[in-house]
Amino acid sequence: MKGRSKILFTILALTLVGVTSAQEAPEVSYDGLVRIDKGRFKLTYADPDVDFSVYKKYMPGGAQFQFRAVKKTSSTTARRSNQREFWISDADKQKLEDTVREVFIEELAKSETFTATDEPGPDTLIIRGALHDIVSQVPPDNIGSGEIYLSSVGEATLILEALDSLSGEVIYRGIERRVAERPGGAPVRSSTVTTWAEVRRLARRWATALREGMDSIHD
Repeated sequence: MKGRSKILFTILALTLVGVTSAQEAPEVSYDGLVRIDKGRFKLTYADPDVDFSVYKKYMPGGAQFQFRAVKKTSSTTARRSNQREFWISDADKQKLEDTVREVFIEELAKSETFTATDEPGPDTLIIRGALHDIVSQVPPDNIGSGEIYLSSVGEATLILEALDSLSGEVIYRGIERRVAERPGGAPVRSSTVTTWAEVRRLARRWATALREGMDSIHD
């Protein structure tokens, strides 16, 4: 059942990525959640029969990561084709996941509405986050000659799900596409140091959105 839940979560996320871009988001999700206008995310769904004010605690439910399939090409091919999406190595994928998890844990601990717990209960939510359709816009270090300036290092779809800790049912879901860009879109010279600094900065913004989305569940 756990594996099936993850598969459904992935299918849902990928479906809504396309739905969001087409601005045709459904009013009711596949699992009966109703779309609401208020909410921290561009797409917010909630169970209309749940009294969210009873929830005071949260249990971390982990994070999921899904990367867009991008073919690995040589620097020459990428340069000639003006490629804008780039393959991510396994090492960089792992570094990204580790960075995001670390920052998410730090940020969720700042919640002014919920306190962390290890025990399920009637006043406890399981908070599950995900980044889907992750895209890198950072070219290989050896591509072309001269300096490269980037205003964005990539993008992903951020998903927050809140589950009742006793029943395991999803009662809240927030979805939003986010671009990893500097404030104002100002370009920055690309290097390993600046790229990972931007990734961490984006992870912080994602984590802040996740925490604010969690805190907005009571609204």
